[in-house]
Parts: sequence; C-alpha cells; structure tokens
Amino acid sequence: HLVADMERLRRHLGIDRWLLYGGSWGSTLILAYAEQHPRAVSEIVISGLTTTRRSEVDWLYRGAGRFFPEQWERFPRDGDVVGAYARLMEHPDTAVRETAAADWCDSTGRTRSCPARRGAPAPRAGTGRPPPAARRALVRVAGGGCAPARRGPAGGIPGVLVHGRLDMAGPLGTAWELARAWPGAELVVVEDAGHLGGAATRDHVLAAPDRHAATA
Repeated sequence: HLVADMERLRRHLGIDRWLLYGGSWGSTLILAYAEQHPRAVSEIVISGLTTTRRSEVDWLYRGAGRFFPEQWERFPRDGDVVGAYARLMEHPDTAVRETAAADWCDSTGRTRSCPARRGAPAPRAGTGRPPPAARRALVRVAGGGCAPARRGPAGGIPGVLVHGRLDMAGPLGTAWELARAWPGAELVVVEDAGHLGGAATRDHVLAAPDRHAATA
C-alpha cells in the first residue's frame, strides 16, 4: 500500500519525475517504488541502505546482538525472534504491547546508534509509551516488508548510496553488492559513520542532488 500511496501522491501533486531519498527502511520503500514506477524517478539517494533481505534481518536481530549482549540478553537465542515480538506487539493487552515495543526500541536503538557521535547522549532505556511506529516497523520486517530486487532499479536511474563503514545495523556489504549490480550507481563510504550517519553523511546526501542537477 505504501508504494501505491507514493504514486498516488505524485500524481496528485502533478509531478512528472521526482528524486527519491530514503534512509534505513525508507531505502527499501523507495527502491520498491522505483522498481514499479521507473519512469517516474529521476534519481535515487540512499543513506544507511536496508533491503530487508532475510540475511539482513537475521544479522540485525541475531548477529549484531553478539556485540551488545547486555542489550539483547532479554531476547530468546533460538526460534523466530522477529515473529515472536511482532505477535507480542499485536497482543490485545496494551501493557504487553507497550513492554514489548519498549524492549525492542531500547535494543535496536543501541545497535543503530553505534558508533556514538561525539557529544551525543548515550541511548537510554525507554520510558512511557513507545511510538506506534515501532510496532508498524517490526510487523513490516516480520512480513518481509516490500523488499526490492538486488539488481537495482530498471530504466537507467542514477543513484547515490551513502553508507557508513561502521554501520552495525546494516553492514556495508549490502550497499556494496547493490552498487556493483546497479549501473549508474555511486557508492560513497563514510569511514567513521554508523547507521544514523553524522555530519559527513549529511553532506554527501545533500551534495548528491546538486551534482545530479548539474549534469542533467
């Protein structure tokens, strides 16, 4: 439905072709959109690429936990962790849903915020009601989301992939593989950045549309 919503919005606004930017799971969404509507896309800019492949999901919710055992010890070591928590977040008891969402946000937040940016506060355990987006995001991952193909979009769409070498939530290998299989894609590796990026990541993302406009 999200891809259809994007296309409906483009038509409503009367946009012929538009540049798409997405980070993290947003990159999954815009790549899926570009696969279905390549003629409507002028360029793609991505930071912190995630394509929601099973191997990526397994890494984020299993492999990465080895680097943060104190955060992930509350989760079962065997079985379908993602599916189990997706079901908890759909539980009829509000307290169960909120506890599961808070635990999930605390643990995944630590992974995504590594390495900590200088001067940034350390991630803290969540208090109060977790955002509804936490439940929606996990349900999308558990259901496979709208994972795009690994070959890149058709139609010769140019793309810039900005990715941190220290990204613990979405390892660089995914962006590397996609860039190699995507004619017209440029991979920019930010050596000291993680999944959430930083000043250098932001600079590369903002510069990409200007370069595209200069050569279009």
